[in-house]
Amino acid sequence: MEIIEVLEKIKKFFGEHLLPVHKVTSIEITDNGWDVFVEVIEENDYMKSHAKDQILGEYHIQLNKNMEITSFKRQSLRPRSSIPKDE
Repeated sequence: MEIIEVLEKIKKFFGEHLLPVHKVTSIEITDNGWDVFVEVIEENDYMKSHAKDQILGEYHIQLNKNMEITSFKRQSLRPRSSIPKDE
């Protein structure tokens, strides 16, 4: 059940404060809480209007054991059609 709670917390946070989550790519439990990696579509309307590929932002989010988001950081930006580096 905890993973579901983590997913809901992340999706709510990003939906309210940044951009909606496109895809969750990783969830890991750590000694201090949770590490989560997500992708969001950035500059969607701009890219559509210029017939360009969408840009994905890859974010790393950390939650403590109380399911509170303690940090988030954009790791990279890449065109949606490109293959991620770790695949």
